[in-house]
This record gives sequence, structure tokens and C-alpha cells, in this order.
Amino acid sequence: MRVVIQRVSSASVAIDGAYVSEIGQGFMILLGIETSDDTNDADWLIGKIAQMRVFSDQDGKMNLSIQDIKGSFLVVSQFTLHALTAKGNRPSFIKAARPEQAIPLYDYFVKHLHQTSGLTVKTGQFGADMQVGLVNDGPVTILIDSKQRD
Repeated sequence: MRVVIQRVSSASVAIDGAYVSEIGQGFMILLGIETSDDTNDADWLIGKIAQMRVFSDQDGKMNLSIQDIKGSFLVVSQFTLHALTAKGNRPSFIKAARPEQAIPLYDYFVKHLHQTSGLTVKTGQFGADMQVGLVNDGPVTILIDSKQRD
């Protein structure tokens, strides 16, 4: 699994011009699931994300977690995070998990992120054409791949 985490002051998802999810301060998470992923990948990522200290303390240092600030999560499925771009100009998505595998793992990730953090977790709509808006705070953007744990 790959995630792009953005520290945001606000984020939203709209489908066909109608807002379906909005958060204030927290993390916008783009979640990419590949064919070799399972719940162990999700659990590892959830542990990292829930404890990641990238919010500013009273001295302006990135020292607080999302739990410390009582933020929210907005999780959006993003199969294009597994694009292969070495050959040609059209990305290949052969490593991205098909919906029958990806949807249960996406649902697992969302459910367990909420259970682990105790915070609000909102979502986009899996497979939908979404318009994602956000105000990246910092900017702070972090990429984590569960296959690269070193």
C-alpha cells in the first residue's frame, strides 16, 4: 500500500458538484492498494499515520500527532499511486489491485484507522470521479509505502 499524506487545514471531496465529505484540520490521505497488499500492510500504515508527529506545537516545531490536535482524516482511494511509468508515455496500472480486492482493503483501512485513532474518518467514494479540494498546511506532504519499511 502507498499513501500520500497531506497535512491540511481543510479538505473536501465532491462528486458531480455535490460535497460528500469535508474535514477541517487533519490529514488528507490518498490510499493506493496494489495486488500484493493485505491487512498487514494496512495495519502497519495505520500505526505510522496515527502516531505521526507533523503538527506544530506551541514553539512551532512539528512535534504533535493528529491525536494531540484532535484532527480528522479524509481518505480517498487512489489507484494511480501504483502507476508504472518507465516505458512509454502512458502509465500502466497493472500493479493496482482490482476492485474486488481493493474495496475490502480500503474499507478495512478506514474502519481500523478510526478504531486505532479514535478520530473522525471521512471518505470519498471508491471508484467515483471525485473532485478533491484541500488547503495543504505547510505545505507538508509525506509519501509512505508499506513495502519500504526501512
